[in-house]
Amino acid sequence: MFKKVIIAEDFEEFNLAVKQTLNDLNIVNFQHAKYCDDAFLKIRKAIQDNEPYDLLISDLSFKKDHREVKIGSGDELIQKVRELQPDIKIIAYSIEDKNARIKSLFDDSEIDAFVLKGRNSIEELKKALTIISASDQKFISPEVASALQEKGNYEIDDVDIKILKYLAAGTSQDEIIEIFKSSDVKPNSKSAMEKRLSKLKDFFKANNTVHLVSIVKDMGII
Repeated sequence: MFKKVIIAEDFEEFNLAVKQTLNDLNIVNFQHAKYCDDAFLKIRKAIQDNEPYDLLISDLSFKKDHREVKIGSGDELIQKVRELQPDIKIIAYSIEDKNARIKSLFDDSEIDAFVLKGRNSIEELKKALTIISASDQKFISPEVASALQEKGNYEIDDVDIKILKYLAAGTSQDEIIEIFKSSDVKPNSKSAMEKRLSKLKDFFKANNTVHLVSIVKDMGII
């Protein structure tokens, strides 16, 4: 079971529920942050102190207030933490039920579990903790499990179109990442961008990026 946990959650009632769940599983070493910035700083300091966290539990939506923040969402926090500490286990704990966003968290940020906040969330959180602590198996709440169902074809979305258009204009991969970051378009990490391009090349049977752009232009996609 996990030995050191950090919770990123700005609503106290949900934070208390998560803490009680951890206590029920005899996980007593945990910390809490109401802001994504604070959670990220704690995780970075723990690594520097050679006492890293082995689990992050994060909400996705954080309410804005008077404080100016650099990391405004759980999606972005998860992405940054995954890049900083690749081996940490991550649970997204949220009311989000949109398949595309959930699938992106698994595919691009490689989260280990998604627990939907709701009537059964505490039991599902316990199940997720038990499963991912003992194996590399993923967990997702049954209500949104369809987000991970395999589909016959890769679905091209708006982000893919943006990437293809930038590539066609001669924009480099690194430049696209910076543009996405400045525009708060996600995913915007190097690993996520590489995965997107790899999927696009596979889908269009392209040998390389130049070939990919040529194919999608011929097809009228861009």
